Amino acid sequence: MKKKLLTLFLILLVFTTGCFKYDAKDMVADLEKKYKNLKAYHLEGELEITNNEDIFKYDVDVYFQKDDKYRVSLKNKSNNHEQIILKNEEGVYVLTPKGLTFL
Repeated sequence: MKKKLLTLFLILLVFTTGCFKYDAKDMVADLEKKYKNLKAYHLEGELEITNNEDIFKYDVDVYFQKDDKYRVSLKNKSNNHEQIILKNEEGVYVLTPKGLTFL
């Protein structure tokens, strides 16, 4: 009896699973709702730029605060050169931290 109930439950589960589709449009809509309600976020990632035969890899670190204030740090993995893009109430700035040399 238990096997029959378990089998029936599994069959119902399989049939009802296909009834509730969650596609890309639903996911984008949910993300947009969450994004509009955010006050701030932090993002870390890797960026890879291909220029002809050359590949440049960067570590990316982003801080965002409501009212379009943000800080983006781009750090080249091969030579550790870093640039920071900063936007606040006063304007947008591109900074190169002290101690870095350019060729």
